[in-house]
Amino acid sequence: MANQKEIKRRIRTVQKTQQITSAMRMVSAAKLRRAQDAIIALRPYAQQIWATMYEIGRRQGELSHPLLHVHPERKRIEVVVIASDRGLCGAFNANVLKAGAAELAERAKNFEQVCVSAVGRKAAEFVRRRRPLEKSWLIGQGVTMQLVREIALYVAARYAAGVVDEVVLVGNEFVSALTQRPTVVRLLPLVPEFSRVRSYAEDAGREPFEIEPHPSALLDVLVPQALEFSIYRALLESQAGEHAARMAAMESATRNTEELIRSLTLQFNRARQAAITKELMEIVSGAEALK
Repeated sequence: MANQKEIKRRIRTVQKTQQITSAMRMVSAAKLRRAQDAIIALRPYAQQIWATMYEIGRRQGELSHPLLHVHPERKRIEVVVIASDRGLCGAFNANVLKAGAAELAERAKNFEQVCVSAVGRKAAEFVRRRRPLEKSWLIGQGVTMQLVREIALYVAARYAAGVVDEVVLVGNEFVSALTQRPTVVRLLPLVPEFSRVRSYAEDAGREPFEIEPHPSALLDVLVPQALEFSIYRALLESQAGEHAARMAAMESATRNTEELIRSLTLQFNRARQAAITKELMEIVSGAEALK
């Protein structure tokens, strides 16, 4: 059995760990709230973009833009995997990287060339161990529009130049504070779900409006913004899922430290009781020897 000094040192170590995990849980909870607010605030903007594009397509009969054009020969695809920069978030990274590996294996059956890019240090490390990495970005302190624009410009340039024929995103979708679901979203060609876009248009297009100077000029602005929105939303979903997963992981770690402290305290009390009993036995033995 360990002596009392060693047990007390272990208890102090676990208590310090408990303070760290508890603080990380509270920080993640605050960041999760802000990430959820950002996702909610983004919805009206997204709905208006899709509604305006739908209205332009309805008036023109079609939408003409390089990022909306479907390449006839689908030979090359780029998969962008989104994970986090840091760990200590449970199975968050493992789940999305597993989904990314499965998606790469599936796409390799249908495309001659599969290129991979990564957002987040964990995703970049995962890809580099398995195959060449085309491009990588670090998230840093959080999702910023500068990061979103860098990714959007990169994939848009490669798609418009014909380097790739399709671009998909693999990331975590934030479902709830306890659930994050790996999802695969086709990013380019930018073809939104028709039924959803039509419902946006019916909600937002009740008042008539005019398009100036020309629908094609408006599309040159709206389509890149819609692409940025798709990337921004995916990054926000991943960020919210990361904070939720870290909050749950740190809450579980805090509970484990509480149980460990109770167990160590019990061991300490037993060791102290054993030491007291031993001293009493020595005193009694010494008194008997003096008789």
